Amino acid sequence: MDYINLGNTGLKVSRICLGCMTYGSPATGKPQPGRQPWALNETDSQPFFRQALDLGINFWDTANVYSGGDSEIVVGRFLKANARRESVVLATKVCSPMREEPNGRGLSRKAILYELDQSLHRLQTDYIDLYQTHRWDYETPLEETLEALHDAVKAGKVRYIGASSMYAWQFAKALYLSRLNGWSRFFSMQNHYNLLYREEEREMIGLCQSEGIAVIPWSPLARGRLTRAWQSETTKRAETDFFGNKMYSTTEEADRKVVDALGALSEKRGIPRAQLALAWLLSKSAVTAPIVGASKPHHLDDAVAALTVKLTPEEIAALGAPSLFIPAEFRNSFTSRGLFCCVPTAGSDMGVGGDLFSQ
Repeated sequence: MDYINLGNTGLKVSRICLGCMTYGSPATGKPQPGRQPWALNETDSQPFFRQALDLGINFWDTANVYSGGDSEIVVGRFLKANARRESVVLATKVCSPMREEPNGRGLSRKAILYELDQSLHRLQTDYIDLYQTHRWDYETPLEETLEALHDAVKAGKVRYIGASSMYAWQFAKALYLSRLNGWSRFFSMQNHYNLLYREEEREMIGLCQSEGIAVIPWSPLARGRLTRAWQSETTKRAETDFFGNKMYSTTEEADRKVVDALGALSEKRGIPRAQLALAWLLSKSAVTAPIVGASKPHHLDDAVAALTVKLTPEEIAALGAPSLFIPAEFRNSFTSRGLFCCVPTAGSDMGVGGDLFSQ
């Protein structure tokens, strides 16, 4: 395993991050954010936790909303029994709906401080290494959010703070206000970035590079679309992943060209598609660690093997050539109201993908 600093900090993290949305408890009934019918229960999750430790993956990412809190519970219970707390970099997130009441979601001071204590309890730890805002809260003043996060750091309950999925202007504003007020600043951006979705290259990644922010992409394999031939396999996740299917439903024609190009290179080099797709992402100097979920043993093996796959400049260009920069409104995520929906975008220009930030 290779290790790297988390942005402009001294914290060392593995170049592969274990994404823990897959683990907790299978959802039943009405669809809700963070609750997945394809999630694995505690017993079925543990072999993947053990495999991650054996592979040297010290960076684990979950969220309070995953499986309604059960993801944090199973992760915390396993790590408590099987790892020294200081050997693991534990990340979780806050913002998404946890209760059907006025203050049961969002990034108000009340919500952050309450949810932080709940996450600490579920994870069986007295501090979080990386505490992240899961989405932008349009109903809470940004200063209130940032000061609450700063106070959590100063209280010793959080070591570092990070953010996830927002517009670059929003992230820039947050960094500016933190600096202006002497508050703890964000050190990471967990964004949607992969061979199919490269909108982040337009502004966000350049901002992160300029400010020394770690980029830790979620969905680096595009919900499995970059691991197999186009629509060659139907999985339970593909059948029930409402959010994932919506993200990619409007760009299938363009996405198929990318998947076909990936397949051609896979056949030429004799390397699984997943390894090549992750190798492409890891070739970007801005990327710190892709967040990889695993529901089959080879998923983590492929992720770690990708660290040794070196793509030539020509191969990187061939994989990126069919890509489109897709306007953000098509693939944005849910707001603090807990709905999978879109928010207005500042621009809607589309262009052919090139390879920004390859070096």
